[in-house]
Amino acid sequence: MAHSTEPDATLKQGLAAGTSIAAGILLFVIGVLSILQGISAVAADDLLVVGADYVYKLNTTGWGWIHIGLGIIEIIVAIGLLKGTTWGRTAAILMAALSIVENFLSIPYYPAWSLLIIALDVIVIWAIATYRPVTA
Repeated sequence: MAHSTEPDATLKQGLAAGTSIAAGILLFVIGVLSILQGISAVAADDLLVVGADYVYKLNTTGWGWIHIGLGIIEIIVAIGLLKGTTWGRTAAILMAALSIVENFLSIPYYPAWSLLIIALDVIVIWAIATYRPVTA
């Protein structure tokens, strides 16, 4: 009976490995997009729309530098994740969670973009958290 579940387990591990690779690629893309978003905020403060009353006030140049810094770190972590390192997996989940917070706080500045990145970060966290490498 254990023999019949073995192909099913192999299939699940294959799907999980594929989603882990996809998570690494997604995190890399999120990092690049974060850098581009940060550059646009730093280069032109009036590019992003800001609501009148927002509790977490920070000028868009400040948000831009935060996005650039985290984007660089996300790219480095994505490379570690794609190489299959343990630190890469742990750091990828932490960076995706930090990215969710960062983008939540910047929703008033660019709502559609922030919500898209939050959704991608959730996918990254799910993919990494559900992947269990096969040990020999």
